[in-house]
Amino acid sequence: MKTEMIFSGFGGQGALSIGKFIAQAAMEEGKNVSWLPSYGPEMRGGTANVFTIVSDNPIASPLVDNPNILVALNQPSLDKFGPTVAKNGIIIINQDLCPNIVKRDDVEYVVIPLNTIAAEIGSPKILNMISIGIIIGKTGLIKKETIEASLKEYMGNKNPELLEMNLKAIQTGMDYK
Repeated sequence: MKTEMIFSGFGGQGALSIGKFIAQAAMEEGKNVSWLPSYGPEMRGGTANVFTIVSDNPIASPLVDNPNILVALNQPSLDKFGPTVAKNGIIIINQDLCPNIVKRDDVEYVVIPLNTIAAEIGSPKILNMISIGIIIGKTGLIKKETIEASLKEYMGNKNPELLEMNLKAIQTGMDYK
């Protein structure tokens, strides 16, 4: 099985981190992965995106033309990548920053106010983790335990409060219907 994904948003929203954490967890689970970020001059406020591929077989190219999953954290990302999502794919949309949603009949939509929910949990920095939770809940692509272990290792004891918010955000995403 091969899952191609694009995570995109404004620089600083954590789109690249979504791809990084999913790729890291999948690699720890013995899968083949590719992670190709694009941020250049767009970093810090412009649109940044990352192509992430998880596969049971070797990956020939890191480029993603027709993703199975798109996480659009802002309107420019949805406008640019929404039309490219493969038939029967999933589009996760940050409702707080995507006011114009043109729906297709051949994909599944998860429209969620990521900024609002992240703020309710306690930090705008965790909206990307809610997205990871949605992906886990919808696809089972990686195990929750693997991503939690990666987060604990990555964050260490630096900020236990932020770690707990991240873990809660993942669970919130998994529970979102």
